[in-house]
Amino acid sequence: MTRWMLLVLALAGCPNDVPLFGPPTESTCPTASPLTYENFGKPFMESYCTRCHDSKLVGKDRMGATSFHDFDTIFGIKAVSEHIDFTTASGPAATNTSMPPDGDKPSLEERRQLGEWIACGMP
Repeated sequence: MTRWMLLVLALAGCPNDVPLFGPPTESTCPTASPLTYENFGKPFMESYCTRCHDSKLVGKDRMGATSFHDFDTIFGIKAVSEHIDFTTASGPAATNTSMPPDGDKPSLEERRQLGEWIACGMP
């Protein structure tokens, strides 16, 4: 059994709960991807993620966000990029939509771009 399958099984909870982690998107990096941290990653995280996943937030201000899953820096994003793929990105193998759980949500195209940006190493 692959590592991601074990993770999904461990975090799935009750049978009626929607699991937080989906399968990997299997996104790939096109040779001419224009996506960078400055023109895509940072604005994406600020629009959809840092309202909970910000290193300056503590306790209940994180609204349940896991500690050390902070997306206000490229270092924080890269540290858990696999989790971001499993919860938020879209690619040829899967579209994962468990994050963000509320508020504004990224479009399918933005999720696809997120998968691509992660696959490209988050330049």
